[in-house]
Amino acid sequence: MRSTLTRAATAVTAVVGLVLPVAATSSAMAAPKSDNANAAAQCAGRSVPASKISFQLYSYSDWQGEIGTEAVLAELAEIGYKNVEPFGGSYEGRTAEEFRALLKEYKLKAPSAHGSTDEANFDETLDFAKTIGQKYTGSGGWAGPGVPFFGGTTTWESALETAEAMNRLGEESVQAGTGKHFGHNHWNEFLLQVTDPATGETMSWWEAVARHTDPRFVAFQLDVFWAADGGADVVGLLEEYGDRIELLHIKDGDLSGPTPAFDGLTDVGEGDIDWAPILEAAQGKVKYYVIERDGAPMDAEFARDSFEYLTCLNF
Repeated sequence: MRSTLTRAATAVTAVVGLVLPVAATSSAMAAPKSDNANAAAQCAGRSVPASKISFQLYSYSDWQGEIGTEAVLAELAEIGYKNVEPFGGSYEGRTAEEFRALLKEYKLKAPSAHGSTDEANFDETLDFAKTIGQKYTGSGGWAGPGVPFFGGTTTWESALETAEAMNRLGEESVQAGTGKHFGHNHWNEFLLQVTDPATGETMSWWEAVARHTDPRFVAFQLDVFWAADGGADVVGLLEEYGDRIELLHIKDGDLSGPTPAFDGLTDVGEGDIDWAPILEAAQGKVKYYVIERDGAPMDAEFARDSFEYLTCLNF
């Protein structure tokens, strides 16, 4: 892996805010038909079973704006997906009951979602999560102070504050029956280092948070591509923290450019990520493998090709 010290940071468009459902959009268009429906079915079980694969709907936020959430769900179900991971915009103003009914119509589940970490209103987040059947709560980032998204600096104290916030939300979520609370990384969690004042040990911000969260209440959703883009050894992380990493974001792309490598995102299996050792290290530990590509093209190719790759890869 190339040294992160030689790679300059670049500015990119900020990630969409994670909010609870707001105004409704117009009704969904009729679902388009896939040219190769369930092509991966013949491979299912040889690698990652379809029952453990999910799809982060933010990948198709642009396409959703054109055809609507329902049409996107129809495409995913036709390909063979059993699970999806919604974000705030996925609901299009639907109530939790309405979104649960939509998932049921397409025989899909939402074991996880990217939602709010606002502690003042977390009871509302939990109610919504419980209604749609989530097994985890979490966001596309972190509770508490978190870490700077671009550049910047962080501190040991900030990591501990974030860990404490994660523990509080996780305990609430477990008690509500919606499972552990997870944090989701980008690149800065691994680029930025902090030092334990008690021991003098230096580690990544991510590792500091992982070490100070309660495994009864807190899990981690490791975004493979962003972790690698931040200089992390993904296989090493899975070997050391595998009992904490219960969700993987399966993302691929070109890692040869500057960090963050937004411009080089690809379908899964077409980038620089060496998936076989990662999936082997995840075996028996990771509960769901969530496929994602920020700004995916507005057609079914990314979802279909990535699903087929993940279900057909032998490792």
